[in-house]
Amino acid sequence: MAFTLRQLQYFVAVAEQGSITRAAQNLSISQSSVTEALKELESDLGVELFDRHPRGLSITHNGHQFLRHATKILATVSDARTSFSSQRNAAGGTLNIGVTSLVAGYVLSDLLARYRRACPGVEVSAIEDNGGYLEHLLVGGELDVAVMVISNLRDRMALQAEILETSPYRLWLPMGHPLVSADIISVADITREPLIMLTIDEIEENTGKLLTALGARPHVAFRTRSVEAVRSLVATGAGVALLPDLVYRPWSLEGDRIESRDVSGSLPVVQVGMVWRKGSSLPQAARDFVGIAEAMRSGRQR
Repeated sequence: MAFTLRQLQYFVAVAEQGSITRAAQNLSISQSSVTEALKELESDLGVELFDRHPRGLSITHNGHQFLRHATKILATVSDARTSFSSQRNAAGGTLNIGVTSLVAGYVLSDLLARYRRACPGVEVSAIEDNGGYLEHLLVGGELDVAVMVISNLRDRMALQAEILETSPYRLWLPMGHPLVSADIISVADITREPLIMLTIDEIEENTGKLLTALGARPHVAFRTRSVEAVRSLVATGAGVALLPDLVYRPWSLEGDRIESRDVSGSLPVVQVGMVWRKGSSLPQAARDFVGIAEAMRSGRQR
């Protein structure tokens, strides 16, 4: 039996969410449907894609390798759905995009690749900066649309936002760390550990506010603007990190394993979305960009 696109969609959702429960919620289907699809996919491939344990599951090395293929297959199918829009493909024009640092490599890269394939005649210009400055450029009409963290969007009176992805905060740990096998991880457990702090897109500010509100004062061992540096530092045991699941990957550049676990309590989420100026008439190039982003979101939710 050959695997199906639906099985790939369910697999990618579980890999991204790190949980069958969260994947099922995002897909608006039953957990049993996701579980059955994963079993059938593993049977067809002849490998285990996830390690099952009492706290849930974690992706295996084989699963991590297959994830790259699965995402490429789903992207190709998505591109095929828009390949018949010959009039749009031939259209020209310009598109000015803004992007914040956190989402540049995790959301925009795939979205922009799809857009370039669908609209090769459009000249695209992109700028990366902090959210406050991108809002200023949007209000001033210097950007058509921005892909950014919208959890803390300031000027909601002047700007329209549409959510692309919602990502909860989770704890990153090195393999073998005592908290990996803990039944419940509390904020108090985190404050006893050296913390690796990411300092882009208000992540440091949000993490600090979270811990302060819960009465905890973290010991920050290292501050960095690089997500890859966080991965390497956590994997080698220099500390733990509390970050949005959006940027989680189970392997560092050096090939070391990184674990991700839920933390008890009410943690915030990061919302990533598209933003444009309210009342503005978006050019066709920008409308096409928004449409492709919405199709990507729908593809993840199916």
